Amino acid sequence: MTRPLIAILRGITPPDAVAACGAYIEAGISTIEVPLNSPEPLTSIGSMIEAHGDAAVIGAGTVLSVAEVQSVADAGGRIIVSPNADADVIRATRDLGLESWPGVFTPTEAFAALKAGATGLKLFPGNMAGPGGLKALRAILPAGTRVYAVGGAGPENFAEWLGAGADGFGLGTAAYVPGLSIDEIAQRARRIVAAYDKAAGSGVTA
Repeated sequence: MTRPLIAILRGITPPDAVAACGAYIEAGISTIEVPLNSPEPLTSIGSMIEAHGDAAVIGAGTVLSVAEVQSVADAGGRIIVSPNADADVIRATRDLGLESWPGVFTPTEAFAALKAGATGLKLFPGNMAGPGGLKALRAILPAGTRVYAVGGAGPENFAEWLGAGADGFGLGTAAYVPGLSIDEIAQRARRIVAAYDKAAGSGVTA
C-alpha cells in the first residue's frame, strides 16, 4: 500500500538514514528522497536501499546533471527529483529506467519536461504558485499528467491543494529537519499520513 507522498530528507546523514527511512515506511510513506546537497548522500541512499529497497522507492533530489543521475543509479536509486527542468537530465534518467520528477513553474517548463519524458512534474516552489497557480496549469496540461506540489504544501493545506488538482506532495521540513530523533521523525510521518488520508478520503492505493 502506498500514498503519493515523498519524504524529502534534506541534511540526513548516513548514521541516521536507515532508521529514518524505516520510520517513514512504517508510517505509510514509501517514497524517499535524499537531496544531493546533504552530507554523503550517496552513502545514505545506498544504505537505505540495502535495508529497505524492497519496501520503498528511494532516490535523490536536487539532481542537476547527467553525471549525478548516473551516480544515483549506480547507488541503486530509482527516482530522480530536480528543482529545475533540464531535458538532458530527464532523458538520462528515463534512459536508465528511473523515475524523473523535474521541477517546473510555468507552462513552458511543464511541456518541455513532458516532451523530454518526465514521469511526472514537481510544481516548485509551490508556495509561489499556490493552489490557484496549479489550477490554472492543470487546465492546459495533458490528461493524466501527474503533478506533485512541493514547497508550501503540507498537512495544514493538503485538501486545498488536492482540490486544485495536485496528485501528490513532496514534504521537506514538514517531514524532516536535521537533528530530529527517530521518534520525532516517526511522529511527524504519522501526522502527515493522517492529514493526507483525511484530506484525500482514503488516500491509499494498491
